Amino acid sequence: AGAYEMDQHFQQAPFEQNIPVMLGLLGIWYNNYFACQTHAILPYDQYLQYLPCHLQQLDMESNGKNVDQSGEALTYDSGPIIWGGPGSNGQHAYHQLLHQGTRIIPCDFIIPIRSHNEIDRHHDYLFSNCLSQSQALMQGKTEQEAFAELVASGASESQAHYLAKHKAIEGNKPSNTLLMEEVSPRSLGALIAMYEHKVYVQGVIWDLDPFDQWGVELGKTMGSAIFEGISSPNADSLNLDSSTQALLARYISVRSS
Repeated sequence: AGAYEMDQHFQQAPFEQNIPVMLGLLGIWYNNYFACQTHAILPYDQYLQYLPCHLQQLDMESNGKNVDQSGEALTYDSGPIIWGGPGSNGQHAYHQLLHQGTRIIPCDFIIPIRSHNEIDRHHDYLFSNCLSQSQALMQGKTEQEAFAELVASGASESQAHYLAKHKAIEGNKPSNTLLMEEVSPRSLGALIAMYEHKVYVQGVIWDLDPFDQWGVELGKTMGSAIFEGISSPNADSLNLDSSTQALLARYISVRSS
């Protein structure tokens, strides 16, 4: 039902109110005009921990192409690298890079308003963390603000001048925050359909065919030949490159012993 409702929204809503269209255009804006090579998916709910993996397949297998539908080489970048994981684990892993790294990495924060496991005020803390991360990405902290905080906390002016440069955060980093009332079959269906339509929008603008995966097929074809070579009495007859041949020989040697 949720996926159907998102289908209807995508089909009928005007572009300026159309969620998949807006997300698709934002992605192209950052990918092609700001050279952002990756996009982070950050769900703040453990039930959505595998959503980034699903979206990796959806996005990168669909739009990871280097020719358009007529076979002409692209003169622009196609799909971004999709990655991420559940909050707030990521805050102690890669959020440092999001805030102070040299790359711009657009992010999607996803969080339900209600949790299926209400324990004390745990979800309030989680929700606060989610919003504070997007707020910090947007606002950042100037060196002057960091200096004033350090002096107020008792640091000497020389210490404050030194540390303020390290505590300054540029801000103005792009993110979307997607709220749902709770994680349910309906809301999950809408969420997945939303990303499917976003990928389709980008495929149309980039003039790609999102429904083939020839790059994947090549590796599968080669894999079949290597598999046959494992049981072949003479793997040299496979005409493999020297690197693959050496790795295969090592594998056969250890397995046979």
